[in-house]
Amino acid sequence: MKNSKADLVRGWLEKARRDLLTAERGLNSAEPFTDIVCFHAQQATEKHLKAYLLWHGIEFPRTHALEDLVLLAAEKDADFALHKDEVTMLTPYAVETRYPEFEEPLLEDAREMVRIARGIRDFVLVKLPETLTGTE
Repeated sequence: MKNSKADLVRGWLEKARRDLLTAERGLNSAEPFTDIVCFHAQQATEKHLKAYLLWHGIEFPRTHALEDLVLLAAEKDADFALHKDEVTMLTPYAVETRYPEFEEPLLEDAREMVRIARGIRDFVLVKLPETLTGTE
C-alpha cells in the first residue's frame, strides 16, 4: 500500500510507463494489434494526467475523458489547455476498442496515438518534481 502522496503519484507514473511501453511494443511487433496499441496509449495518457492532478491536490472524477482531465489540469497550469484537441483524439480508445463493433484503427492512426501519448508523458514529467519522475 502506498503511504504518501508522492508514493501514490510514483505508482500512477509507473503504471503509465508500463502502458506506454506496452503500446510501443505492440506497435513494433510483427503483427500490431492497433486497437490494443491505441487502448494502452489512451491509458498511459490518462494515468500521466491523473498523476499530475493528484500531485497538485486536484480532485478528479472517475473518467476516461482525457479532455476533462486536461481542463482540470489547466486550472493549475494553463499550458495544459494547449493539449485538449490531441487528448480528445485518444478518449474513444478507452472503451470503444473493447467491443467488436469498433472499427480497427489504421496503423498510421495507432502511430499517431502513441506519438500523442509520448508527448503528453514528456509534457507532464517536466511539470512534476524530479524526485517523482526519477529524472534527477
